[in-house]
Amino acid sequence: MDSSPAAPAPALGRPATRREGPDKAAGRALYAAEHAPAGRVYGWPVPATVARGRVTAVDTGDALALPGVLAVLTPSDAPRLGPADDPTLLVLQDAEVPHRGWYVALVVAETLETAREAAAAVRVTYDSEPHDSVLHAGHPAAYTPELANGGYPAHREQGDAAAAFAGAPVRVDCAYAVPPLHNHPMEPHAATALWEPGGDAGPGTLTVYDSSQGSGLVRSTLASLFALPEDGVTVVSEHVGGAFGCKGTPRQHVVLAVMAARHTGRPVTVALPRRHLAAVVGHRAPTLHRVRLGARTDGTLTAMAHEVTTHTSRVREFVEQAAVPARVMYAAPALLTTHRVVPLDVPTPSWMRAPGECPGMYALESAMDELACALGIDPVELRVRNEPGAEPDSGRPFSSRHLVDCLREGATRFGWAAQRTPRREGPLLIGTGVAAATYPVYAGPSSARAHALPDGTYLVQTNATDLGTGARTVLAQIAADALRVPLDRVAVEIGHSSLPQGSVAGGSSGTASWGWAVHDACTSLVGLLERRTGPIPRAGVSVPADTTASAKQKSPYARHAFGAHFAQVQADTVTGEVRVRRLLGVFAAGRILNPVTARSQLVGGMVMGLGMALTEHSTMDPAFGDFTENDLASYHVPAHADVPDIEVHWLDEHDKHLNPMGSKGIGEIGIVGTAAAIGNAFHHATGRRIRELPLTPDRVLAALDA
Repeated sequence: MDSSPAAPAPALGRPATRREGPDKAAGRALYAAEHAPAGRVYGWPVPATVARGRVTAVDTGDALALPGVLAVLTPSDAPRLGPADDPTLLVLQDAEVPHRGWYVALVVAETLETAREAAAAVRVTYDSEPHDSVLHAGHPAAYTPELANGGYPAHREQGDAAAAFAGAPVRVDCAYAVPPLHNHPMEPHAATALWEPGGDAGPGTLTVYDSSQGSGLVRSTLASLFALPEDGVTVVSEHVGGAFGCKGTPRQHVVLAVMAARHTGRPVTVALPRRHLAAVVGHRAPTLHRVRLGARTDGTLTAMAHEVTTHTSRVREFVEQAAVPARVMYAAPALLTTHRVVPLDVPTPSWMRAPGECPGMYALESAMDELACALGIDPVELRVRNEPGAEPDSGRPFSSRHLVDCLREGATRFGWAAQRTPRREGPLLIGTGVAAATYPVYAGPSSARAHALPDGTYLVQTNATDLGTGARTVLAQIAADALRVPLDRVAVEIGHSSLPQGSVAGGSSGTASWGWAVHDACTSLVGLLERRTGPIPRAGVSVPADTTASAKQKSPYARHAFGAHFAQVQADTVTGEVRVRRLLGVFAAGRILNPVTARSQLVGGMVMGLGMALTEHSTMDPAFGDFTENDLASYHVPAHADVPDIEVHWLDEHDKHLNPMGSKGIGEIGIVGTAAAIGNAFHHATGRRIRELPLTPDRVLAALDA
């Protein structure tokens, strides 16, 4: 009779609540600004008030006269910095002001209140220069860059798209606009820095608590900027209160905190005011789209062209890759995708949840809806008819592609066929819309360590970052399955630069990257333990793993997640208000490792897409070169009253060409098609098409009156 213990139930694929939840609820989970070393003081930055020019003088007298003010750092006396790959980090290094909001001084004081008061007392004099801050499609400074964000070629063409479009029996030629958008995480950017001088023994050591998506990148950047060895820099990002891309690279706040700590000899916290974020931590650049679709009368595409114009700053080039999704989605023998960018006197744009795919798919999926209307074909059926056999741009086979299944499943669950007649309820017009979604699969190089301890428990370590997504929990589940032990016997350590290197938490790649390394370390540990004899020593048994070689191998497959969004909206003909009554998404995103955290991520993305469609926008003031909606009173993110009961479903997708877990990213695909589905539903309800987001009451009433 076999008396061996039964294998534990698999942890992956089962719901597990986030491990850090009790600590967050009890206030034990410390964020960057909450670390309070003895003697801690506060920094408050001073933003430039001109759109372009030079600082000619900084009067610090009134600020330094306030009790408790320790220093005011200016471009003339701030510590000099070493080289940086990102020039936006070279703050207080010269008198140039490249855009409004660029930091021109930093006050350091005993209390936060004093630092803020003193910052208001700093008087800065400028030589202003003419500026240009407004994007328009025919801007004479527009050029075609070599690459867009993500390393994609800015221009790609197969066949003669212009000729194929001109000869198509049915044509759609439309322009769409997405405004500047801002990430606005609940925890603003913050850092607490402790500089310990080394004296004759060396350059000293630096410890930083930073609100960041990757403490390893922050460490290497600070080491370069401040001429320190990397092993002399420790960066901790154990708990992060949201990011959505704007914390994916080091930002000026952490550089300023280290500068101040070095200058004063005291630990310094710099927490950026929310009103500063629009100017210094990146934003989704505005995008102007022209989409041309040519088709036969049966709906099959003969030509597709997606042309994008966007802006970047004069400090650093960043090109939103918004035309790239058109290279993935539909079969068209003639395909043109191109990007043009205009350098302006504006803050540097950066990543925002699903960069490229999010604004690009809004335009493409809106155009597909317009084509369906022109053809008189059901929008779901039109997408099915144009399903490609391989990735259109590269010709590579898909590792898995279940977009048609998502569309079919979503249509069934939504009751699509029964909802296709628009109706009226008093002043309310009711309609439905659909849009597809895609997002690429990434896995960055990462490493991990797995420890077996003598008490029968295990410890897994990797420098992952948990942005509130549940990374700790899912990594513990991956480890438990690989170790073949119950979940409660696995502890996880993340968010510290002394741990094995982990990739940045971005591009929906976290679980795939860190989890791969954790899986390999734990699998190797099991093999080692099976070969061992005798008890585990007091120090435990450890095994490392590094996926760098595997992650850098180019796959012969095109690897993407896919999804379908369905929306029902109501448009009020009296007030112009648009409300979403129902939102449903079905996704094919590989193996779902934890249904609880996965659903939360997908719902969160769809809520963000709802905001993009209805409430979120930012306006560039041409006179001042400034984003006018720079706080949560004017930049309207969705509130509970704006969000219906969102339905999320997924397919049981098995893809052996990804990583050992078979997982795809889920953090961003939820936002990708939401705005287009809502916009398409608005058109279905009203018969009017608004091609500029968001669908605000003024635009709605103007469209209805027209």
